[in-house]
Order: sequence, then C-alpha cells, then structure tokens
Amino acid sequence: MERFTISLDDSLARQFDELIAARGYGNRSEALRDLIRAAIGHERQREEPAGHCVANLSYVFNHHERELAERITALQHDRHDLTVAAMHTHLDHENCLESVILKGPAQEVRRFADALMAERGVRHGQLNVIALEAEHHHAHDEHGEAHVHFRPAC
Repeated sequence: MERFTISLDDSLARQFDELIAARGYGNRSEALRDLIRAAIGHERQREEPAGHCVANLSYVFNHHERELAERITALQHDRHDLTVAAMHTHLDHENCLESVILKGPAQEVRRFADALMAERGVRHGQLNVIALEAEHHHAHDEHGEAHVHFRPAC
C-alpha cells in the first residue's frame, strides 16, 4: 500500500466529508480510492476498445413502438454469446427499462450496444464498460481442463 498526502481548502474538505458520509464511507481513504478507480475506469472507456469486458447496457423504450420489442429481442438472440442476462422493468403503461449484462470482446460488446441503442424508439441508452484482465488457470483436478478467469482490470 502506498500513502500520499493531499491538501484541500476547508470548504472542499467539508464538502468531501459530507459526500462520503452521505455515501456511507467509513473514511476518506476508501472514498478517495473509489473516486480514483472511477476516474481510471472513465478514462479507459474513452480509449479504443481492446480485450475483454463486462458491461451493463441500460435503455428505455416504448413497448408500443411498432415491432421494437421484437427487434430488441432479435438483436439479443443474434448475439446470445455476449448477452449474459437481461432485466425488464415496466415504468408505466408505455415505457420499459431494460438492463442487459454483456460479457465478451470489448469491440463486439460496443458494436452490439451501439446497434441496439440506434434502434428507432430506444431512448436514454447508456453503456457502462468494465475492462477485464485474463488470468490463466490450470485444471483444478485430474478431470478438469486449463481455463481462463476474467477479473476487473482496476
């Protein structure tokens, strides 16, 4: 663990303390670590996609929009290799919120998300991507095979 010291003016320190209390942090260090992780993750999302990722694609759509629900479902079926899970929530009589968990090569995940969000009638689309690092493992027993685990990159 590396330690460093930062200086904040009184007003900024007070606002930071209010923020970490509101979010339930026990101390400034853990809050600052999360802020740094978020900044690094945000910066990675600006980079050109590479490697594997896990992602959450969220969007709102009007289920009365002509054939939109069918088009969305068809897109997910076409890329069932990327789609881990989907949750569908009814917001009102017309609008639905869907959240789709995706996992796979980052370029393919982004292409899929872009295609889905570009569908006529899809609104408020947002993709949150978390880069993954490959960790190669040997077989756990004599019957198993060598395999890869993917863990968050930061």
